[in-house]
Amino acid sequence: MTHNVKSCMERPRKVGAKWTDKNIAPDEKIENFELDYDGKRDRWNGYDFANYAYVIERYEARDAARRKYLKEQQLKKLEEKNNKNNEESGASDDEENEDPLKVDEAKVDESKQMDFAKVEKRVRTTGGGSTGTVRNLRIWEDTAKYLLNLDVNSAYYDPKTRSMREDPLPDMDPNEKFYAGDNKNRISGQALDFKQLNIHAWEAFDKGYDIHIQAAPLQAELLYKNFKINKEKLKAQTKKVILEKYGNTASEDELPRELLLGQSEREVEYDRAGRMVKGQEMSLPKSKYEEDVYINNHSSVWGSWWKDHQWGYKCCKQTIRNSYCTGTAGIEAAEAAADLMRANIARKEAREDTPLPTEDKRLATWGTDVPDDLVLDPKLLSEALKKEDARKNEEKDERKRKYNVKYNDEVTPEEMEAYRMKKIHHDDPMKDFLH
Repeated sequence: MTHNVKSCMERPRKVGAKWTDKNIAPDEKIENFELDYDGKRDRWNGYDFANYAYVIERYEARDAARRKYLKEQQLKKLEEKNNKNNEESGASDDEENEDPLKVDEAKVDESKQMDFAKVEKRVRTTGGGSTGTVRNLRIWEDTAKYLLNLDVNSAYYDPKTRSMREDPLPDMDPNEKFYAGDNKNRISGQALDFKQLNIHAWEAFDKGYDIHIQAAPLQAELLYKNFKINKEKLKAQTKKVILEKYGNTASEDELPRELLLGQSEREVEYDRAGRMVKGQEMSLPKSKYEEDVYINNHSSVWGSWWKDHQWGYKCCKQTIRNSYCTGTAGIEAAEAAADLMRANIARKEAREDTPLPTEDKRLATWGTDVPDDLVLDPKLLSEALKKEDARKNEEKDERKRKYNVKYNDEVTPEEMEAYRMKKIHHDDPMKDFLH
C-alpha cells in the first residue's frame, strides 16, 4: 500500500475489495529518481512520450475534417456555377454531360486546404513587451536587417525587440534602399500625428486644461481635432483681413496703370515758364502724418539739418526739438560760444605746458620734498625751532594757552623746516632717538 484510506483518490465503496475480492486495483509503481540541479527543474521530467501519439492523432483528425469541409464547399460552388452556365447556354457538349461533381483536386485551393499561409508566431513588438500574432515577419529570401551592414560601428540592432532604429546604409541611394531604419516609421504616417497629439495634450495640461492622453484618449483626440479646426479658421480669417487691407499681388486682377508705371493718359500743357496752361495738375498723395507744419516761429521742419550725429532745424541750427527759433542771431551766438570754448581749451592746454616759476617752486616746500636751491637763515631757523617747541608744549597742556590767541597764517621756509625737524615720522626706525 502506497497510501492510506484518507489520501485515496478513488471513490469509496460500500464494501471494500478486501472482503468482496472484486475490482482489486493493481499495485502502484513507485519510482525513485536521483536528479541533479537541472533535472529537478526540467518541466518535462517524467513525461511519457508515447502519450504524444494521441495529440498527433487528434490534430490529424482535425486537419482531415477541415480538408473535407473545404472540399465540399468548393464542390458546391463549382456545381452552382455549372448549373448557372447550363441554364444560360441551353446546350451542352459531351464534356458538360459528364458528372459535374467530378472535379479535379487540383482545382481546390491548396493553400486553404492545408492552411499553410497563416504563420502564427508570438513576437515582441518594437514598443515593448506586448505580444501579438503576425502573418509573416519577412520573406526568407530577403536579407535580414542586421546583415545589411556588417560594420561593427554601424546601426545598433537590438535582438530582444528586433529593432534597428538608425539607418544601416545611410550613404545608399534612397530609391534603391529596401530598409531605412525604424526611425523612418516614427516620423511618417500616423506616428507623426500621434506625436503631435501628445505634444498638444502636454501643452494644454500646462495651460490649465484637465486633459490626459492615457486616462482619456478620446477626449484628448477630440480636443486636438477642435484645436486644429479653430486654428485653420483663425488663419483663414487673418489672411482675409490682410488681403482686404493690403491687397493681393498674386491675384489675376490687373492693377491700374497709375499704380504700375505712375503714368496716365491725362493731358497737361505747360508754357515756357513752367506754368500750367491746359489740363489739371496731378495732386500729390498725402500721408497720415502732418507735413509742412512749422511751429515755434521755425521756417523749416524738424530733421532738415544734420550735424555731429544730431538732427535739428535748418533755420536756426538748433538740435533741441520743440525749441523756439532764434534765427540768424541764434546761429551767430552759437558760433561765438563755440569759438570762445575752443579758445579756453587752447589757453588751458598752453598753461599746462609752461614750467612753474622759481617762487612757485619754493612754495612747494609746504608738504612736499625740499627743493635743492632752497636757502635758509640759521638765525631764523633757531627761532622757528623755539616757537615749534612752545607750540607743542601748549598742545600738551591746555592751561598754558592764553585766552586771546592770534595766529599768523604766513609760513616762512624756516618755520616749515622747523616743523619738519620736530615732526615724528612713524615709519622711521630711529624715531625714538630723535628727542
